[in-house]
Amino acid sequence: MSSLQSNGSAVESLDDKIPKIKFTKLFINGQFVDSVSGRTFETIDPRTEEVIAKISEGDKEDVDLAVKAARQAFDHGPWPRLPGSQRRRIMLKFADLINENTEELAALDSIDAGKLYSMGKIIDIPAAAETIRYFAGAADKIHGATLKMSRELQGYTLKEPIGVVGHIIPWNFPTQMFVVKVGPALAAGCTMVVKPAEQTPLSALYYAHLAKLAGIPDGVLNVITGYGHTAGAAISSHMDIDKVSFTGSTEVGRLVMQAAATSNLKAVSLELGGKSPFIIFDDVDVDKVADLALSGTMYNKGEICVAGTRVFIQEGIYDKFLNTLVEKAKAWVVGDPFDPNVHQGPQVDKKQYEKILWFIDQGKREGATLLTGGKPCDRKGYYIEPTIFTDVADDMTIAQEEIFGPVMSVMKFKTVEEVIKRANATKYGLAAGIMTNNLNIANRVSRSIRAGVIWINCYFAFDQDLPYGGYKMSGFGRDFGLECLNKYLQVKSIATPLYDSPWL
Repeated sequence: MSSLQSNGSAVESLDDKIPKIKFTKLFINGQFVDSVSGRTFETIDPRTEEVIAKISEGDKEDVDLAVKAARQAFDHGPWPRLPGSQRRRIMLKFADLINENTEELAALDSIDAGKLYSMGKIIDIPAAAETIRYFAGAADKIHGATLKMSRELQGYTLKEPIGVVGHIIPWNFPTQMFVVKVGPALAAGCTMVVKPAEQTPLSALYYAHLAKLAGIPDGVLNVITGYGHTAGAAISSHMDIDKVSFTGSTEVGRLVMQAAATSNLKAVSLELGGKSPFIIFDDVDVDKVADLALSGTMYNKGEICVAGTRVFIQEGIYDKFLNTLVEKAKAWVVGDPFDPNVHQGPQVDKKQYEKILWFIDQGKREGATLLTGGKPCDRKGYYIEPTIFTDVADDMTIAQEEIFGPVMSVMKFKTVEEVIKRANATKYGLAAGIMTNNLNIANRVSRSIRAGVIWINCYFAFDQDLPYGGYKMSGFGRDFGLECLNKYLQVKSIATPLYDSPWL
Protein backbone atom coordinates (compact mmCIF):
# COMPACT_ATOMS: atom_id res chain seq x y z
CA MET A 1 0.00 0.00 0.00
CA SER A 2 1.25 3.47 -0.85
CA SER A 3 2.23 5.88 1.86
CA LEU A 4 -0.59 8.07 3.12
CA GLN A 5 -0.28 11.36 4.94
CA SER A 6 -2.19 11.74 8.19
CA ASN A 7 -5.33 13.85 8.26
CA GLY A 8 -4.73 15.47 11.62
CA SER A 9 -3.48 18.79 12.88
CA ALA A 10 -0.51 18.87 10.50
CA VAL A 11 -2.88 18.96 7.56
CA GLU A 12 -5.14 21.48 9.26
CA SER A 13 -2.25 23.93 9.35
CA LEU A 14 -1.92 23.53 5.62
CA ASP A 15 -5.38 25.02 5.25
CA ASP A 16 -3.86 28.39 6.13
CA LYS A 17 -2.79 28.52 2.49
CA ILE A 18 -6.39 28.44 1.28
CA PRO A 19 -7.37 31.88 -0.03
CA LYS A 20 -10.65 33.66 0.39
CA ILE A 21 -12.82 33.08 -2.67
CA LYS A 22 -13.21 36.44 -4.38
CA PHE A 23 -14.94 35.69 -7.68
CA THR A 24 -18.01 33.48 -8.03
CA LYS A 25 -20.09 35.24 -10.71
CA LEU A 26 -20.09 35.16 -14.50
CA PHE A 27 -17.70 37.55 -16.23
CA ILE A 28 -19.47 39.29 -19.14
CA ASN A 29 -18.38 42.46 -20.91
CA GLY A 30 -15.84 43.29 -18.25
CA GLN A 31 -18.15 42.87 -15.26
CA PHE A 32 -18.89 40.10 -12.76
CA VAL A 33 -22.64 39.46 -12.93
CA ASP A 34 -25.23 36.99 -11.65
CA SER A 35 -26.68 34.51 -14.10
CA VAL A 36 -29.97 35.48 -15.73
CA SER A 37 -31.75 32.69 -13.86
CA GLY A 38 -30.08 33.51 -10.56
CA ARG A 39 -29.19 29.85 -10.14
CA THR A 40 -25.90 28.72 -8.61
CA PHE A 41 -24.04 25.43 -8.28
CA GLU A 42 -21.60 24.19 -5.68
CA THR A 43 -17.93 23.69 -6.33
CA ILE A 44 -16.52 20.97 -4.06
CA ASP A 45 -13.12 20.58 -2.43
CA PRO A 46 -12.03 17.01 -3.34
CA ARG A 47 -9.75 16.88 -0.29
CA THR A 48 -12.63 17.20 2.14
CA GLU A 49 -15.80 16.63 0.04
CA GLU A 50 -17.03 19.97 1.38
CA VAL A 51 -18.46 22.95 -0.48
CA ILE A 52 -15.94 25.68 -1.32
CA ALA A 53 -18.36 28.22 -2.77
CA LYS A 54 -21.55 28.66 -4.74
CA ILE A 55 -20.89 29.67 -8.35
CA SER A 56 -23.26 31.39 -10.78
CA GLU A 57 -24.75 28.83 -13.15
CA GLY A 58 -24.63 30.13 -16.69
CA ASP A 59 -27.08 28.85 -19.30
CA LYS A 60 -28.09 29.64 -22.88
CA GLU A 61 -29.32 33.14 -21.99
CA ASP A 62 -26.00 33.98 -20.35
CA VAL A 63 -24.06 32.59 -23.30
CA ASP A 64 -26.15 34.81 -25.56
CA LEU A 65 -25.18 37.87 -23.51
CA ALA A 66 -21.50 36.90 -23.51
CA VAL A 67 -21.48 36.25 -27.25
CA LYS A 68 -23.21 39.56 -27.87
CA ALA A 69 -20.48 41.32 -25.89
CA ALA A 70 -17.75 39.41 -27.72
CA ARG A 71 -19.38 40.10 -31.09
CA GLN A 72 -19.60 43.81 -30.35
CA ALA A 73 -15.97 43.84 -29.19
CA PHE A 74 -14.87 42.05 -32.36
CA ASP A 75 -16.96 43.95 -34.90
CA HIS A 76 -16.61 47.43 -33.41
CA GLY A 77 -14.10 47.32 -30.56
CA PRO A 78 -10.40 48.13 -30.54
CA TRP A 79 -8.85 44.71 -29.88
CA PRO A 80 -8.82 43.26 -33.44
CA ARG A 81 -7.79 46.66 -34.78
CA LEU A 82 -4.94 47.37 -32.40
CA PRO A 83 -1.44 47.12 -33.81
CA GLY A 84 0.03 43.80 -32.76
CA SER A 85 2.61 45.62 -30.66
CA GLN A 86 -0.16 47.08 -28.46
CA ARG A 87 -1.82 43.70 -27.98
CA ARG A 88 1.61 42.39 -27.05
CA ARG A 89 2.12 45.02 -24.34
CA ILE A 90 -1.26 44.32 -22.77
CA MET A 91 -0.68 40.57 -22.83
CA LEU A 92 2.72 41.00 -21.20
CA LYS A 93 1.04 42.96 -18.41
CA PHE A 94 -1.45 40.09 -18.07
CA ALA A 95 1.47 37.65 -17.71
CA ASP A 96 3.10 39.84 -15.06
CA LEU A 97 -0.13 39.87 -13.05
CA ILE A 98 -0.30 36.08 -13.22
CA ASN A 99 3.21 35.89 -11.74
CA GLU A 100 2.29 38.37 -9.01
CA ASN A 101 -0.63 36.16 -7.92
CA THR A 102 1.09 32.78 -8.22
CA GLU A 103 0.37 31.49 -4.72
CA GLU A 104 -3.31 32.39 -4.76
CA LEU A 105 -3.85 30.88 -8.21
CA ALA A 106 -2.00 27.68 -7.25
CA ALA A 107 -4.12 27.38 -4.12
CA LEU A 108 -7.34 27.80 -6.10
CA ASP A 109 -6.40 24.92 -8.40
CA SER A 110 -5.47 22.80 -5.37
CA ILE A 111 -8.80 23.20 -3.59
CA ASP A 112 -10.85 23.01 -6.79
CA ALA A 113 -9.02 20.23 -8.67
CA GLY A 114 -6.90 18.47 -6.04
CA LYS A 115 -3.69 19.54 -7.78
CA LEU A 116 -0.41 19.67 -5.87
CA TYR A 117 0.14 23.15 -4.47
CA SER A 118 3.94 22.90 -4.67
CA MET A 119 3.77 21.95 -8.36
CA GLY A 120 1.30 24.74 -9.03
CA LYS A 121 3.66 27.32 -7.55
CA ILE A 122 6.79 26.18 -9.37
CA ILE A 123 5.33 24.78 -12.61
CA ASP A 124 1.68 25.38 -13.49
CA ILE A 125 1.28 29.07 -12.74
CA PRO A 126 4.74 30.26 -13.91
CA ALA A 127 4.26 28.19 -17.09
CA ALA A 128 0.90 29.88 -17.62
CA ALA A 129 2.54 33.29 -17.47
CA GLU A 130 5.20 32.13 -19.93
CA THR A 131 2.52 30.84 -22.30
CA ILE A 132 0.88 34.26 -22.37
CA ARG A 133 4.30 35.87 -22.96
CA TYR A 134 5.07 33.42 -25.77
CA PHE A 135 1.93 34.31 -27.67
CA ALA A 136 2.29 37.99 -26.81
CA GLY A 137 5.57 37.81 -28.71
CA ALA A 138 3.70 36.50 -31.75
CA ALA A 139 1.01 39.21 -31.74
CA ASP A 140 3.03 41.63 -33.86
CA LYS A 141 4.48 38.96 -36.17
CA ILE A 142 1.34 37.71 -37.90
CA HIS A 143 1.87 38.30 -41.61
CA GLY A 144 0.42 37.26 -44.92
CA ALA A 145 2.43 36.60 -48.07
CA THR A 146 3.16 38.33 -51.36
CA LEU A 147 2.46 35.95 -54.23
CA LYS A 148 4.09 35.55 -57.64
CA MET A 149 1.02 35.06 -59.82
CA SER A 150 0.91 33.08 -63.07
CA ARG A 151 -0.97 35.87 -64.87
CA GLU A 152 -0.76 39.66 -64.98
CA LEU A 153 -2.01 40.05 -61.44
CA GLN A 154 -0.60 41.24 -58.19
CA GLY A 155 -1.57 38.89 -55.38
CA TYR A 156 -1.12 38.82 -51.65
CA THR A 157 -2.73 37.31 -48.58
CA LEU A 158 -3.84 38.72 -45.26
CA LYS A 159 -4.13 36.74 -42.05
CA GLU A 160 -7.10 38.00 -40.09
CA PRO A 161 -8.60 36.92 -36.75
CA ILE A 162 -11.31 34.33 -37.23
CA GLY A 163 -13.79 36.21 -35.05
CA VAL A 164 -15.59 35.21 -31.86
CA VAL A 165 -14.18 32.02 -30.35
CA GLY A 166 -15.78 29.64 -27.88
CA HIS A 167 -13.28 27.87 -25.62
CA ILE A 168 -14.53 24.84 -23.68
CA ILE A 169 -11.82 23.66 -21.28
CA PRO A 170 -11.46 20.59 -19.01
CA TRP A 171 -10.99 20.23 -15.26
CA ASN A 172 -7.68 18.38 -15.06
CA PHE A 173 -5.43 21.37 -15.86
CA PRO A 174 -7.63 24.42 -15.26
CA THR A 175 -4.81 26.94 -15.53
CA GLN A 176 -2.84 25.51 -18.44
CA MET A 177 -5.92 24.84 -20.52
CA PHE A 178 -7.16 28.38 -19.94
CA VAL A 179 -3.97 30.07 -21.14
CA VAL A 180 -3.21 27.68 -24.00
CA LYS A 181 -6.62 28.52 -25.48
CA VAL A 182 -6.85 32.18 -24.55
CA GLY A 183 -3.21 33.13 -25.32
CA PRO A 184 -3.10 32.48 -29.08
CA ALA A 185 -6.67 33.71 -29.57
CA LEU A 186 -5.79 37.03 -27.92
CA ALA A 187 -2.61 37.34 -29.97
CA ALA A 188 -4.58 36.73 -33.17
CA GLY A 189 -7.01 39.53 -32.31
CA CYS A 190 -10.03 37.36 -31.54
CA THR A 191 -12.65 37.90 -28.88
CA MET A 192 -13.95 34.97 -26.89
CA VAL A 193 -16.26 33.20 -24.47
CA VAL A 194 -14.57 30.70 -22.14
CA LYS A 195 -16.45 27.95 -20.36
CA PRO A 196 -14.37 26.29 -17.65
CA ALA A 197 -15.38 22.86 -16.40
CA GLU A 198 -18.08 22.98 -13.75
CA GLN A 199 -15.73 21.10 -11.39
CA THR A 200 -13.03 23.79 -11.57
CA PRO A 201 -14.40 27.31 -12.16
CA LEU A 202 -12.38 29.28 -9.60
CA SER A 203 -9.10 30.02 -11.37
CA ALA A 204 -10.78 30.91 -14.69
CA LEU A 205 -12.78 33.65 -12.96
CA TYR A 206 -9.60 34.93 -11.30
CA TYR A 207 -7.82 35.04 -14.68
CA ALA A 208 -10.72 37.08 -16.07
CA HIS A 209 -10.19 39.59 -13.27
CA LEU A 210 -6.45 39.80 -14.03
CA ALA A 211 -7.12 40.23 -17.75
CA LYS A 212 -9.27 43.29 -17.03
CA LEU A 213 -6.59 44.72 -14.73
CA ALA A 214 -4.06 44.23 -17.53
CA GLY A 215 -6.13 46.37 -19.89
CA ILE A 216 -7.81 43.80 -22.10
CA PRO A 217 -10.90 45.68 -23.31
CA ASP A 218 -14.38 44.81 -22.10
CA GLY A 219 -16.07 42.10 -24.14
CA VAL A 220 -12.84 40.58 -25.43
CA LEU A 221 -12.64 37.89 -22.72
CA ASN A 222 -15.85 36.56 -21.18
CA VAL A 223 -16.15 33.61 -18.76
CA ILE A 224 -19.36 31.61 -18.38
CA THR A 225 -19.37 29.08 -15.57
CA GLY A 226 -21.93 26.31 -15.80
CA TYR A 227 -22.56 22.80 -17.05
CA GLY A 228 -21.45 21.23 -20.29
CA HIS A 229 -24.88 20.06 -21.40
CA THR A 230 -26.30 23.58 -21.04
CA ALA A 231 -23.68 26.34 -21.27
CA GLY A 232 -21.21 24.22 -23.24
CA ALA A 233 -23.90 23.07 -25.66
CA ALA A 234 -25.06 26.67 -26.15
CA ILE A 235 -21.51 27.70 -27.12
CA SER A 236 -21.10 24.79 -29.56
CA SER A 237 -24.36 25.55 -31.37
CA HIS A 238 -24.32 29.35 -31.20
CA MET A 239 -24.90 30.97 -34.58
CA ASP A 240 -22.72 33.99 -33.76
CA ILE A 241 -19.61 32.08 -32.66
CA ASP A 242 -17.09 31.57 -35.47
CA LYS A 243 -14.85 28.92 -33.93
CA VAL A 244 -14.96 26.39 -31.08
CA SER A 245 -11.85 25.01 -29.42
CA PHE A 246 -12.60 22.06 -27.15
CA THR A 247 -10.43 19.91 -24.91
CA GLY A 248 -12.07 16.98 -23.17
CA SER A 249 -13.45 13.50 -23.77
CA THR A 250 -13.94 11.95 -27.20
CA GLU A 251 -17.61 11.41 -26.40
CA VAL A 252 -18.26 15.09 -25.75
CA GLY A 253 -16.00 16.08 -28.66
CA ARG A 254 -18.41 14.32 -31.00
CA LEU A 255 -21.30 16.34 -29.58
CA VAL A 256 -19.38 19.60 -30.02
CA MET A 257 -18.63 18.76 -33.64
CA GLN A 258 -22.22 17.77 -34.36
CA ALA A 259 -23.53 20.99 -32.84
CA ALA A 260 -21.07 23.08 -34.84
CA ALA A 261 -22.02 21.32 -38.06
CA THR A 262 -25.76 21.69 -37.60
CA SER A 263 -25.59 25.38 -36.62
CA ASN A 264 -23.44 27.74 -38.67
CA LEU A 265 -20.76 25.24 -39.73
CA LYS A 266 -18.25 26.95 -37.44
CA ALA A 267 -14.63 25.84 -37.39
CA VAL A 268 -13.76 23.27 -34.71
CA SER A 269 -10.56 22.00 -33.13
CA LEU A 270 -10.62 19.08 -30.72
CA GLU A 271 -8.03 17.77 -28.27
CA LEU A 272 -9.56 14.58 -26.95
CA GLY A 273 -8.72 11.42 -25.04
CA GLY A 274 -5.69 9.17 -25.11
CA LYS A 275 -4.41 5.74 -24.17
CA SER A 276 -0.73 6.28 -24.68
CA PRO A 277 1.88 3.50 -24.89
CA PHE A 278 5.03 3.77 -22.79
CA ILE A 279 7.51 1.39 -24.47
CA ILE A 280 10.60 0.21 -22.59
CA PHE A 281 13.33 -1.69 -24.41
CA ASP A 282 15.81 -3.92 -22.58
CA ASP A 283 18.85 -1.65 -22.97
CA VAL A 284 17.71 1.04 -20.50
CA ASP A 285 18.66 1.91 -16.93
CA VAL A 286 15.85 0.14 -15.09
CA ASP A 287 15.87 2.34 -11.99
CA LYS A 288 15.72 5.64 -13.87
CA VAL A 289 13.09 4.54 -16.37
CA ALA A 290 10.94 2.99 -13.63
CA ASP A 291 10.68 6.45 -12.04
CA LEU A 292 9.65 7.90 -15.39
CA ALA A 293 7.13 5.13 -16.05
CA LEU A 294 5.52 5.62 -12.65
CA SER A 295 5.19 9.37 -12.99
CA GLY A 296 4.05 8.88 -16.60
CA THR A 297 0.91 7.22 -15.26
CA MET A 298 0.46 8.70 -11.78
CA TYR A 299 1.36 12.35 -12.38
CA ASN A 300 -1.59 14.63 -11.59
CA LYS A 301 -3.29 11.52 -10.08
CA GLY A 302 -3.51 10.07 -13.58
CA GLU A 303 -5.84 12.86 -14.69
CA ILE A 304 -3.88 13.74 -17.81
CA CYS A 305 -4.85 12.74 -21.34
CA VAL A 306 -1.30 11.81 -22.39
CA ALA A 307 -0.70 9.52 -19.40
CA GLY A 308 1.46 6.55 -20.44
CA THR A 309 -0.87 4.00 -18.90
CA ARG A 310 -0.09 1.12 -21.30
CA VAL A 311 3.43 0.17 -20.21
CA PHE A 312 5.15 -2.30 -22.57
CA ILE A 313 8.31 -3.88 -21.12
CA GLN A 314 10.66 -6.00 -23.22
CA GLU A 315 10.95 -9.52 -21.87
CA GLY A 316 14.68 -9.37 -21.07
CA ILE A 317 14.13 -6.90 -18.20
CA TYR A 318 10.46 -7.57 -17.47
CA ASP A 319 10.77 -9.19 -14.03
CA LYS A 320 13.46 -6.80 -12.76
CA PHE A 321 11.59 -3.78 -14.03
CA LEU A 322 8.29 -4.90 -12.54
CA ASN A 323 9.84 -5.45 -9.10
CA THR A 324 11.43 -1.99 -9.21
CA LEU A 325 8.18 -0.42 -10.35
CA VAL A 326 6.20 -1.95 -7.49
CA GLU A 327 8.75 -0.79 -4.89
CA LYS A 328 8.50 2.76 -6.20
CA ALA A 329 4.70 2.64 -6.31
CA LYS A 330 4.56 1.59 -2.66
CA ALA A 331 6.69 4.62 -1.77
CA TRP A 332 4.42 6.97 -3.74
CA VAL A 333 2.81 9.29 -1.20
CA VAL A 334 -0.91 10.04 -1.44
CA GLY A 335 -2.35 12.84 0.65
CA ASP A 336 -3.34 16.47 0.99
CA PRO A 337 -2.08 18.43 -2.05
CA PHE A 338 -0.91 21.28 0.19
CA ASP A 339 1.62 18.94 1.86
CA PRO A 340 4.98 19.32 0.03
CA ASN A 341 5.84 15.67 0.72
CA VAL A 342 2.85 14.36 -1.22
CA HIS A 343 3.09 12.98 -4.77
CA GLN A 344 -0.61 12.51 -5.45
CA GLY A 345 -3.69 14.41 -4.32
CA PRO A 346 -7.37 13.47 -4.57
CA GLN A 347 -9.29 12.81 -7.77
CA VAL A 348 -11.21 15.83 -8.95
CA ASP A 349 -14.70 14.79 -7.79
CA LYS A 350 -16.88 11.92 -6.64
CA LYS A 351 -17.98 10.99 -10.15
CA GLN A 352 -14.42 10.57 -11.39
CA TYR A 353 -13.42 8.77 -8.19
CA GLU A 354 -16.21 6.21 -8.63
CA LYS A 355 -15.45 5.81 -12.35
CA ILE A 356 -11.81 4.93 -11.61
CA LEU A 357 -12.82 2.39 -8.98
CA TRP A 358 -15.23 0.83 -11.49
CA PHE A 359 -12.38 0.41 -14.00
CA ILE A 360 -10.22 -1.22 -11.32
CA ASP A 361 -12.99 -3.71 -10.54
CA GLN A 362 -13.47 -4.32 -14.26
CA GLY A 363 -9.80 -5.12 -14.65
CA LYS A 364 -10.05 -7.75 -11.94
CA ARG A 365 -13.25 -9.18 -13.43
CA GLU A 366 -11.63 -9.55 -16.85
CA GLY A 367 -8.70 -11.49 -15.41
CA ALA A 368 -5.89 -8.97 -15.01
CA THR A 369 -3.66 -9.45 -11.97
CA LEU A 370 -3.73 -6.61 -9.42
CA LEU A 371 -0.11 -6.18 -8.39
CA THR A 372 -0.44 -3.25 -6.02
CA GLY A 373 -2.98 -0.64 -4.95
CA GLY A 374 -6.51 -0.88 -6.27
CA LYS A 375 -8.37 0.54 -3.27
CA PRO A 376 -9.62 3.87 -1.98
CA CYS A 377 -7.41 5.41 0.67
CA ASP A 378 -8.79 5.18 4.19
CA ARG A 379 -9.56 8.84 4.71
CA LYS A 380 -12.08 11.50 3.81
CA GLY A 381 -11.73 12.82 0.28
CA TYR A 382 -11.46 11.26 -3.18
CA TYR A 383 -8.12 9.52 -2.73
CA ILE A 384 -7.16 6.29 -4.58
CA GLU A 385 -4.01 4.21 -4.18
CA PRO A 386 -1.62 4.08 -7.16
CA THR A 387 -2.64 0.89 -8.94
CA ILE A 388 -0.66 -1.48 -11.19
CA PHE A 389 -2.10 -4.41 -13.16
CA THR A 390 -0.15 -7.18 -14.89
CA ASP A 391 -1.33 -10.02 -17.15
CA VAL A 392 -3.25 -7.43 -19.14
CA ALA A 393 -4.47 -8.49 -22.58
CA ASP A 394 -4.57 -5.83 -25.29
CA ASP A 395 -8.35 -6.12 -25.66
CA MET A 396 -9.18 -5.73 -21.96
CA THR A 397 -11.20 -2.69 -20.95
CA ILE A 398 -8.38 -1.26 -18.83
CA ALA A 399 -6.04 -1.47 -21.85
CA GLN A 400 -8.47 0.15 -24.27
CA GLU A 401 -10.42 2.81 -22.40
CA GLU A 402 -9.12 6.06 -20.97
CA ILE A 403 -9.42 5.67 -17.20
CA PHE A 404 -8.11 9.13 -16.26
CA GLY A 405 -6.83 7.93 -12.90
CA PRO A 406 -3.77 6.38 -11.20
CA VAL A 407 -4.08 3.00 -12.93
CA MET A 408 -1.28 1.37 -14.96
CA SER A 409 -1.50 -1.69 -17.22
CA VAL A 410 1.80 -3.55 -17.69
CA MET A 411 2.41 -5.83 -20.70
CA LYS A 412 5.40 -7.90 -21.86
CA PHE A 413 6.71 -7.88 -25.44
CA LYS A 414 9.49 -9.54 -27.44
CA THR A 415 10.21 -7.75 -30.71
CA VAL A 416 10.10 -4.27 -32.21
CA GLU A 417 7.52 -5.39 -34.78
CA GLU A 418 5.26 -6.79 -32.08
CA VAL A 419 5.29 -3.72 -29.88
CA ILE A 420 4.62 -1.34 -32.79
CA LYS A 421 1.55 -3.33 -33.74
CA ARG A 422 0.28 -3.50 -30.17
CA ALA A 423 1.02 0.16 -29.44
CA ASN A 424 -1.15 1.14 -32.42
CA ALA A 425 -3.98 -1.22 -31.43
CA THR A 426 -6.11 1.57 -29.95
CA LYS A 427 -8.68 4.07 -31.21
CA TYR A 428 -6.57 6.86 -29.73
CA GLY A 429 -3.39 8.49 -30.97
CA LEU A 430 -2.37 11.31 -28.66
CA ALA A 431 1.14 10.50 -27.39
CA ALA A 432 3.74 7.77 -26.86
CA GLY A 433 6.95 7.26 -24.93
CA ILE A 434 9.93 5.27 -26.25
CA MET A 435 12.73 4.30 -23.86
CA THR A 436 15.87 2.97 -25.55
CA ASN A 437 19.55 3.76 -26.10
CA ASN A 438 19.38 2.38 -29.64
CA LEU A 439 18.94 5.25 -32.10
CA ASN A 440 17.79 2.97 -34.91
CA ILE A 441 15.01 1.54 -32.74
CA ALA A 442 14.02 5.00 -31.52
CA ASN A 443 13.76 6.31 -35.08
CA ARG A 444 11.88 3.29 -36.38
CA VAL A 445 9.33 3.17 -33.57
CA SER A 446 8.75 6.91 -33.45
CA ARG A 447 7.96 6.95 -37.17
CA SER A 448 5.70 3.91 -36.91
CA ILE A 449 3.44 4.89 -34.01
CA ARG A 450 0.36 6.84 -35.06
CA ALA A 451 0.29 9.56 -32.42
CA GLY A 452 0.63 13.33 -32.40
CA VAL A 453 3.46 13.56 -29.85
CA ILE A 454 6.35 11.11 -29.42
CA TRP A 455 8.73 11.43 -26.47
CA ILE A 456 12.05 9.56 -26.71
CA ASN A 457 13.82 8.92 -23.38
CA CYS A 458 11.61 11.50 -21.69
CA TYR A 459 7.94 11.99 -20.91
CA PHE A 460 5.61 14.97 -20.48
CA ALA A 461 8.26 16.99 -22.34
CA PHE A 462 5.92 19.87 -23.15
CA ASP A 463 7.27 23.12 -24.51
CA GLN A 464 5.77 26.34 -25.85
CA ASP A 465 7.40 25.68 -29.23
CA LEU A 466 6.31 22.03 -29.53
CA PRO A 467 2.90 21.52 -31.22
CA TYR A 468 0.60 19.28 -29.24
CA GLY A 469 -2.42 17.32 -30.47
CA GLY A 470 -3.65 13.95 -31.62
CA TYR A 471 -4.30 11.45 -34.38
CA LYS A 472 -7.38 9.27 -34.83
CA MET A 473 -10.00 9.67 -32.09
CA SER A 474 -7.66 11.84 -30.05
CA GLY A 475 -8.86 14.75 -32.16
CA PHE A 476 -7.38 17.27 -34.57
CA GLY A 477 -5.79 20.68 -34.41
CA ARG A 478 -2.71 21.62 -32.42
CA ASP A 479 -2.09 23.56 -29.23
CA PHE A 480 1.29 25.16 -28.46
CA GLY A 481 3.76 26.15 -31.13
CA LEU A 482 3.31 29.12 -33.43
CA GLU A 483 1.30 27.03 -35.86
CA CYS A 484 -1.54 26.87 -33.33
CA LEU A 485 -2.16 30.53 -34.14
CA ASN A 486 -3.60 29.33 -37.44
CA LYS A 487 -6.60 27.94 -35.55
CA TYR A 488 -7.59 31.50 -34.74
CA LEU A 489 -6.74 33.08 -38.09
CA GLN A 490 -8.20 32.90 -41.56
CA VAL A 491 -6.50 33.68 -44.85
CA LYS A 492 -7.90 36.34 -47.16
CA SER A 493 -6.54 36.38 -50.71
CA ILE A 494 -6.42 39.68 -52.60
CA ALA A 495 -5.69 40.15 -56.31
CA THR A 496 -5.44 43.30 -58.44
CA PRO A 497 -4.56 43.69 -62.14
CA LEU A 498 -1.16 44.97 -63.08
CA TYR A 499 -0.86 48.24 -65.07
CA ASP A 500 -1.92 47.85 -68.70
CA SER A 501 -3.40 44.49 -67.80
CA PRO A 502 -6.14 43.10 -70.08
CA TRP A 503 -8.18 42.65 -66.91
CA LEU A 504 -8.92 46.39 -66.80
